[in-house]
Amino acid sequence: MTTPDDNAPKILDLPIGLDATGMRREFDSLGDVEVPANRYWGAQTQRSLEHFDIGHDRMPKEVYHAYGYVKKAAAVVNTAASRLPAWKGQLIGRVCDEVIGGQLDEQFPLYVWQTGSGTQSNMNVNEVISNRCIQLTGGTLGSQEPVHPNDHVNMGQSSNDTFPTAMHIAAYMMATQKTIPALKRLRDAIDANAKKWADVVKIGRTHLEDATPLTVGQEWSGYAGALDDAIAEVEHATNGLLKVAMGGTAVGTGLNAPPGFGEQVAQQIAQMTGAPFVTAPNKFTAQGTLDRMMRAHAGLKAAAVTLYKIANDLRWLGSGPRTGFEELIFPANEPGSSIMPGKVNPTQAEAMLMVAIQVIASDVAMTMGGAEGNFELNAFRPILINNYLHSALILADMCDHIRKFMIEGTRLNEARLKENIDNSVMMVTALSPVIGYDKSAAISYYAIDHNLTLKQAALAKGVSEELFDQVVQPLALTRPGSADVPAASART
Repeated sequence: MTTPDDNAPKILDLPIGLDATGMRREFDSLGDVEVPANRYWGAQTQRSLEHFDIGHDRMPKEVYHAYGYVKKAAAVVNTAASRLPAWKGQLIGRVCDEVIGGQLDEQFPLYVWQTGSGTQSNMNVNEVISNRCIQLTGGTLGSQEPVHPNDHVNMGQSSNDTFPTAMHIAAYMMATQKTIPALKRLRDAIDANAKKWADVVKIGRTHLEDATPLTVGQEWSGYAGALDDAIAEVEHATNGLLKVAMGGTAVGTGLNAPPGFGEQVAQQIAQMTGAPFVTAPNKFTAQGTLDRMMRAHAGLKAAAVTLYKIANDLRWLGSGPRTGFEELIFPANEPGSSIMPGKVNPTQAEAMLMVAIQVIASDVAMTMGGAEGNFELNAFRPILINNYLHSALILADMCDHIRKFMIEGTRLNEARLKENIDNSVMMVTALSPVIGYDKSAAISYYAIDHNLTLKQAALAKGVSEELFDQVVQPLALTRPGSADVPAASART
């Protein structure tokens, strides 16, 4: 229970934003720094901008939104224990809501390529929250009064436990709110086609060569089943992110955090997000490794492998329209060539292949970063969370795009499927239990060498038309079992 604070300042109702021009003076433990007067960040953020102006890769905004939950949860716990005056805790919480809602996104400009602990991003958050709180109390920005970035916003915390906690929150929410639902929607669209085409017979292929028949529905059910497995793996790996490092502070011992702080903050985060986050039972594991994050991305990589196979199959099956496999007809979303009129390409499948390649490549960085780090800190956090969020986002978007612009509009070229059935030689497999493997093989070679249909070759080799028609029934060949015809009845 907190006690009333008669000295609490009046909290102003000011919109987000600073109208000031030029520069203002901020300070940190190393001294004074000039920062843009129209920004809320402070000295440590500015130092990072100057020292790590590398490329165009900014720390993902999802990390900062997640940090809003971390800082708000800590403020709630600190206020309840009277370590923070109630008005300060409530004010910090109000600004954290602005962070969570993305209203302060432009105040988080730091690059991915920074300190491996994420300290500069943590301090970016602390400084922005502090200065926004100061603005709302009518104070002087940069004074660090009455809300201090370290003493109040970062109370009981360290970058070493807050940054991995924010990583887990951001990654979990991205996966559960975008990636997994998109995978499930794609899986359901594929399954719908599998059911629709359950009895449409086609020729199967193994080793890129003709094989025995199956139905189009069976082939697509294989894709749906593969996605079932992939989704289960992603869900399992993602659940590993529910254990967070809060409470470990600098090296996992919890120094400067009260007993039970990590548990209480994790409970608040769970209530705020609606996800069952808990504090990790072993903080030394949680801070010294990034194994759970690495495994979570491995789940995405595995899904990317599955999606690559599906997309690659589809673009081959739709190749044509006159000289390819020509089994599938895709929606004509856009012209396919700047020089060849009328050309339409399987662009959604190609985009999926590129996304899958990117995710698979990113997993190498995840693996190397996860294996690195020394002793009580893995200092490769920024590259891991950047790669994870990027992979999760492009997979989600790509699944929705290929579903909407390709899968749901795909049609069958049934004339081509029937032509392939009529020309197939590998249905001779059905004759093998009846006339024997060697005689069946001879019929197959004879058909190929003389450019005959299988039936023509079989009849030429002495198989009766009655027996052939009884045994070689394409739809029947898509089910378990063999022809129930006595071998003695085979007239050869």
